[in-house]
Amino acid sequence: MGIHYDYKSTRGEKALKKEAKKKARLEQRRAKKKKENPISEKEEKMHDIDKPITLEDLTNPDKS
Repeated sequence: MGIHYDYKSTRGEKALKKEAKKKARLEQRRAKKKKENPISEKEEKMHDIDKPITLEDLTNPDKS
């Protein structure tokens, strides 16, 4: 009878611990994903829309 009494009395506390653990794992995954794939930091330069695209723009790898 002591086992069942102990289970019911600590059920809420165990649920809170489990939820906190789940949130911590989720935050770790988000931080790891953000660290591996920094999309916002890397921005590619686009060609100026007002200028026409020339053959040199397309073929010269050194020109950025």
